[in-house]
Amino acid sequence: MPIDPKIALGAELPDLAFAWTPSDIQLYHLGLGAGARWTDPAELRYLDDRAPQVLPTFAAVAPTFHDTEPPTVVFPGIDIDLAKVVHGFQEVRLNGPIPTSGKATRKARITELWDKGSSAVVVQEHTIVGSDGATLWTSRSSIFAKGEGGFGGERGPSAKSELPDRAPDFDVTVPTLPQQALLYRMSGDRNPLHSDPGFARGAGFPNPILHGLCSYGMVCKAATDTVLDSDAARVTGFSARFAGVLYPGETIRTRIWRADNALTIAATVVEREDAPVLGDVTLWFE
Repeated sequence: MPIDPKIALGAELPDLAFAWTPSDIQLYHLGLGAGARWTDPAELRYLDDRAPQVLPTFAAVAPTFHDTEPPTVVFPGIDIDLAKVVHGFQEVRLNGPIPTSGKATRKARITELWDKGSSAVVVQEHTIVGSDGATLWTSRSSIFAKGEGGFGGERGPSAKSELPDRAPDFDVTVPTLPQQALLYRMSGDRNPLHSDPGFARGAGFPNPILHGLCSYGMVCKAATDTVLDSDAARVTGFSARFAGVLYPGETIRTRIWRADNALTIAATVVEREDAPVLGDVTLWFE
């Protein structure tokens, strides 16, 4: 059995020590398309050689940034073929701006396990502790595993949030590059779904798709640039559900509704009649 809920649910995963540098931050931002406005001082803050500002979405990739092998989906009580897996949702909450460089330890556990019948959802929670013992950020994420349900667990929640019933306050479009996935995979996600046409076809896609976390970062950056004057330090959290695929070379449309200290966002594909990319998107700021 690929999933044994008695073992998996609540399981603590091994601690992972990791570090990052300004060069890692620059490479991550370049993978999101930073630098397109190459003479704009606000844009260049993402790419400063010594002290680049850090988008909060870097938190989602920092622990595995230097990985060079495809990931595996093997945890206590769980063993799933990578080709069956897609990202479900991702949320990061910061205790302060992410330092330009640092060392930290990831503490992780499996907090939820849902049986959707024909598929399974696995939710992890990560706490990132700096070298001084202080918590830098926390994150939650899920994976959706096709064909891995039926293990007898609860079905779990399925509610979706509604968009405001008015025109968005901001409506921006950001193009992606044909080589966007090949560049972004240098941020530690070497899943061949994003680079190998044969693997992508075997997984049911006509071509490699852009990493969900690349779209996640691009939408966060678009909102930060548009609403917060490109000041990433004001962002305290970002959450999104991965609602559809984006192919490299397509254009992301980001519609933004502003409230007191939060932005509600919808991200769609311009070239495919606003097919969804990210849903239930919230950016928290101060």
